[in-house]
Amino acid sequence: MRTALSIAGTDPSGGAGIQADLKTMTMNGVFAMSVITALVAQNTTGVREIVELTPAFLGAQIDAVFQDIPPDAVKIGMVASCGLIEVIAERLRSYQAKNIVVDPVMVATSGDRLISEEAVDTLKNRLLPLAAVVTPNIPEAEILSGMTIQTRADIEYAAKKIGDAYGCAVLLKGGHNINDANDFLCADGAGTWFYGTYIHNPNTHGTGCTLSSAIAANLAKGFDLPTSIRRSKEYLSGALGAMLNLGNGRGPMQHNFNLTGEFAKEAET
Repeated sequence: MRTALSIAGTDPSGGAGIQADLKTMTMNGVFAMSVITALVAQNTTGVREIVELTPAFLGAQIDAVFQDIPPDAVKIGMVASCGLIEVIAERLRSYQAKNIVVDPVMVATSGDRLISEEAVDTLKNRLLPLAAVVTPNIPEAEILSGMTIQTRADIEYAAKKIGDAYGCAVLLKGGHNINDANDFLCADGAGTWFYGTYIHNPNTHGTGCTLSSAIAANLAKGFDLPTSIRRSKEYLSGALGAMLNLGNGRGPMQHNFNLTGEFAKEAET
């Protein structure tokens, strides 16, 4: 069985962060492992408090994984400070990690900022050059590219600008009222649009974590990047289309999301 590692913060409500990553990787047919960067008191409505792990303990977690079960892919999510980013970059280089997916989590869906200003430059210069693909949403891509994104052409230009600057493939995700369900990949100088059907679902907490983790899982299984993105978008669309409703504290779950087709078969094996 192929393996994938998530390096990210927690979400006790289970919809984002490490918890979402582990669920997604498992459902996409790989053995999921985790390294925690921060303990985050959050739910679907917002972030209440963040307690960072020390760089030394973060490094110890990464060593424990790579020295026993080297992952076939690595997904990096929330990393809030320079010290943590430096440790991750140093360890991944040392272990020659492969299939690295960087989800540059900067602002939560609720609007809460999740990374310090000074850490953004460290993330750009230390982590992005290691990535097989970076998966920013539009606000994150605006920070990484230093430009305003308002049109389809802006998305294409920003993705190319980020990729050229840091030597990585870039999957710039739509949404935020621009190409709502369509994502643009810039890789090796070529651009590809991945089209999707917009699904009206208010439960979007953790969708970015889910997509990047699914991409990492598919890369771990040996699929190329475009195929991994396509499969991951199909998986996410299935989850959103199921209209999962946990009741918001007012009762039991109203709908169950059951995997179908190839994902169910792979999860079983």
